[in-house]
Amino acid sequence: MSTFEQFNLPKSVQKAIDELGFTTPTPIQEKSFSVIMSGRDMMGIAQTGTGKTFAYLLPLLKLYKFTNTNTPKIVILVPTRELVVQVVEEVEKLTKYMSVSTLGIYGGVNINTQKKAVYEGVDILVGTPGRTMDLALDAVVRFDETQKLVIDEFDEMLNLGFRTQLTALLAMMKTKRQNILFSATMTEEVDAVLNDFFDYPEEVTLSASGTPLEKIKQITYQVPNFNTKVNLLKHLLTSDESMSRVLVFVNNKKISDMLFESIDEEFEGQFGVIHSNKSQNYRLSTMAEFQEGNLRGLITTDIMARGLDISNITHVINFEMPELPELYMHRIGRTGRADAEGTSISFVTPREEESFVEVEVLMNKELEITPFPEEVEISIKLIGPEKDRQPVKFLMKKVKLEGDGAYHEKAKKNTKVNLGGPSKTKKKTHGSVNRNMLKTRAQKKKKK
Repeated sequence: MSTFEQFNLPKSVQKAIDELGFTTPTPIQEKSFSVIMSGRDMMGIAQTGTGKTFAYLLPLLKLYKFTNTNTPKIVILVPTRELVVQVVEEVEKLTKYMSVSTLGIYGGVNINTQKKAVYEGVDILVGTPGRTMDLALDAVVRFDETQKLVIDEFDEMLNLGFRTQLTALLAMMKTKRQNILFSATMTEEVDAVLNDFFDYPEEVTLSASGTPLEKIKQITYQVPNFNTKVNLLKHLLTSDESMSRVLVFVNNKKISDMLFESIDEEFEGQFGVIHSNKSQNYRLSTMAEFQEGNLRGLITTDIMARGLDISNITHVINFEMPELPELYMHRIGRTGRADAEGTSISFVTPREEESFVEVEVLMNKELEITPFPEEVEISIKLIGPEKDRQPVKFLMKKVKLEGDGAYHEKAKKNTKVNLGGPSKTKKKTHGSVNRNMLKTRAQKKKKK
């Protein structure tokens, strides 16, 4: 069995590793170490929960040489404020016995406070692209001594619209530097930035893009609308005691607040809500409450889906299917980490069917439909967006069949989803969606 001893880390770093109780490197840490030590540019493809942060920190700290300057030698860019905080904590753990100054910078706080901290000197700078560019444009952050650049969650940065800031920062830096990038997926946009700015990066791949994590059980329910989703979620939380540390993902702030209000009375004090309208202090304190076990779960938008190191998640609930299939992978990657097993549960309405098929195409895997629990009430009450988009044919069926069990019999018949190929019987999910057509459309989108 391999150990961290094989890396021949500096005694100061090895002592920190020993105190943290880590003995065995993860596969991505093993694969990345020699590549980063060689000084070559590297593109790492790995899912969340694989130990990516230590994968780049360990070799960089081994290569680190103290210089008597106040500008950063290592710059680490990450997509969110929460991830800045987390990475800074990881750096500080590993540099406990080193003379290294680490600083995290991000938006949403007083920029003058951060300017003052930068002027006091920084060796390792961790920041979001937006705030880092703001400080660089003001000539507060300088890259004169920057020899190592890390861009973590690269695809997520591009998804969040940070390409302009990233390319501006890259243009400000001297060309003689080592670039280390990590991404959960390899998209055309990622490839385009690599071609423009990096010098033949060596690719280190842990798993193919879109490959589902083997230790995650994926469960899918067909659900007609928001209020029925609420009923199903309440049922699962009540009937399954193993759902002890739960992340519930929705697509926007309004739905996250609506869902919290819908379940808070029955599960009072058990759930928190995190989205971009919440203050930084509120978000960090709520995450800390969850990490410490004082909350059973968090309801959140995709701001939580990437990189945040929250341990021992038992279940990820896709209350809404994500708008991009890659985000599904990032969401479910929050559970089943390290040696643990996890469960992902997705609620799919008729209008989310196309997103669901795109996920299957990305993973090249059929997901079976679990029979809808007969004891869960199917609501006919619709919320605003559903009133505009609900398929009339399906809605009429749902109203007509409510309470007589026929909807559930239909769900049982559809326990296997047909992604294509010959079939003696025609199967349509929800009675209104042609899955073969959706599969063909999704495959074309994937090829583009």
